[in-house]
Amino acid sequence: MDYGGNQDGFYGGGQQASYDFGADYAPNPQFGQFDYSQQTPSYDTPYNPQQQTPYTGSIMTPSQTTPYGGSASTEDYENEPPLMEELGINFDHIVQKTLVVLNPVKSADVSIMQDTDLAGPLVFCMAFGGSLLLAGKVHFGYIYGLGVVGCLAMYFLLNMMSMTGVTGSTVVSVLGYCLLPMVILSFIAIVLSLQGILGIVMTSFTVFWCSLSASKLFVTALAMDHQQPLVAYPCALVYGIFALLTVF
Repeated sequence: MDYGGNQDGFYGGGQQASYDFGADYAPNPQFGQFDYSQQTPSYDTPYNPQQQTPYTGSIMTPSQTTPYGGSASTEDYENEPPLMEELGINFDHIVQKTLVVLNPVKSADVSIMQDTDLAGPLVFCMAFGGSLLLAGKVHFGYIYGLGVVGCLAMYFLLNMMSMTGVTGSTVVSVLGYCLLPMVILSFIAIVLSLQGILGIVMTSFTVFWCSLSASKLFVTALAMDHQQPLVAYPCALVYGIFALLTVF
């Protein structure tokens, strides 16, 4: 095909240039050779799970392999521990500690003192604040504030008195569980005034009950033989403050 072009110009006479549109394209060797066969997808290529998304062969059948070539882990949900055990809440120990507090003359088991859970103390503190709220006294801030101060004071005092030392969670757990008699007194205060002679006797007995239970648990946990009266005195001071919140 003749377009009338030459070497010097696009138009004009001269040497004719012919173009063959049916010829195959041949790349210039100086620019490198390209393999165009790899750029065209082939539908006959076998499946490779490491390069493509896994195919299970069925829509209803889930794949057990991950897109990265690994196998999906299947957990055994039947052998998993209960949720309360994973959270560290043991209802058996909570019941045993509660029964020990309700019976001050009963000896405490050392094994249950190793489980310093805070679920029971939190429930008893909320119950104590709720009972005072029913009596028209909003003292939640006083309860938690005095509780923190009392726990810190008992923590430093017991560390100076015992040879083994005590942890903060043990102090909070024991003082929180032994608050149960004070919770019972606060519920009684809803229907009965404690500012008379009967109220003073009941309040004094409750403070003695709480301090006796707490000192027994501390002595058992720290192996402080023949030192229960020394531990009971600061405990009585702590529970006496909570008694004042209940009475007034």
